[in-house]
Amino acid sequence: MTSLYLSSLGLSHFRSHKSARLEVDARPIAIHGPNGAGKTNLIEAVSLFSPGRGLRRAAAQDMARRPEALGWKLTGILHSLHQVHEIEIWSEGAGARQLRIDGKAAAQLALGRIARVLWLVPSMDRLWIEGAEGRRRFLDRITMSFLPGHAEAVLAFDKAMRERNRLLKDQVRDAHWYSALEAQMAQRGAEIDAGRRTALAELHAAQAAAETVFPAAELELTATMGEMPHSADAYREALAESRFRDLVAGRTLIGPHRADLYGVYAAKGVPARDCSTGEQKALLVSLILANARALMRDFGAPPILLLDEVAAHLDAGRRAALYDEVCGLGAQAWMTGTGAELFSELGTRAQHFEVTEADGVSRIGLK
Repeated sequence: MTSLYLSSLGLSHFRSHKSARLEVDARPIAIHGPNGAGKTNLIEAVSLFSPGRGLRRAAAQDMARRPEALGWKLTGILHSLHQVHEIEIWSEGAGARQLRIDGKAAAQLALGRIARVLWLVPSMDRLWIEGAEGRRRFLDRITMSFLPGHAEAVLAFDKAMRERNRLLKDQVRDAHWYSALEAQMAQRGAEIDAGRRTALAELHAAQAAAETVFPAAELELTATMGEMPHSADAYREALAESRFRDLVAGRTLIGPHRADLYGVYAAKGVPARDCSTGEQKALLVSLILANARALMRDFGAPPILLLDEVAAHLDAGRRAALYDEVCGLGAQAWMTGTGAELFSELGTRAQHFEVTEADGVSRIGLK
């Protein structure tokens, strides 16, 4: 089976890690240590080996170790299908994040061609009960894992919409100012909507084909105000027709930025937002695993998984089942927890590390 994994990870002045290097293989990686030791910082570093802002969505300057704050650097050896790549990611001072792949400067979106990284972190546990923005972001991460160009479409749409919103706030009424922007929004908006629906279809198929102890989720793309037209031409017409209403509101009221993700615990017919905390966690785990299974077929290898404090809200049976599924996938999963006993079911199927902290510096030791 082809693989996707990091065999080496180096951190320099990144968060609480002054200097660290891990040499690992393709097996799962179990990381334990007390709260505040730097476990999440470690897997945040891995999340930056994919497009986007990482699992914390932090600005580059906020990732620098304090008090030095001179910048930071990550290095890695990435095994992607049948190729091996040397990756360097860094930021100098308060500068933007920079990237080199095999010694050549590259845009962040280039990582989408060679890597797939999925994550589940504690902040996502409230996904179903908080605002629609978090659910859109969750769905867009899934969509980007299948369609790396989705990120570019989202960025281009947001840029055009900001400019249109500026015209609306300034009460500009001349249609000529809007036509070009609305054409861009229509094209990109239709791409975003189509990409999201493709991702949902992939998840549905992966869940239907799997035998798993984790509950399946029925997912539906909805809209908070007005259904999103499914073609670029229809969306462009809807934007033109909506200008008067948008002028009153001072912002664009229809489009992919108004979408929401509605989830249902399929076996019970209960909306995800009304499920127990444990059920909501199990639904999220199920979706991440379904995403990973679908990517095995689509990309050719299982993605790298980042599962922060994954044992929270999972009982011993589901925890053991999760580990069995991760190992069955053949995915390199970076998992964190407060105690080594949380990973005892993995045994030699995983590599075990302990993270400790002293005088504000994180240290990593092989167990």
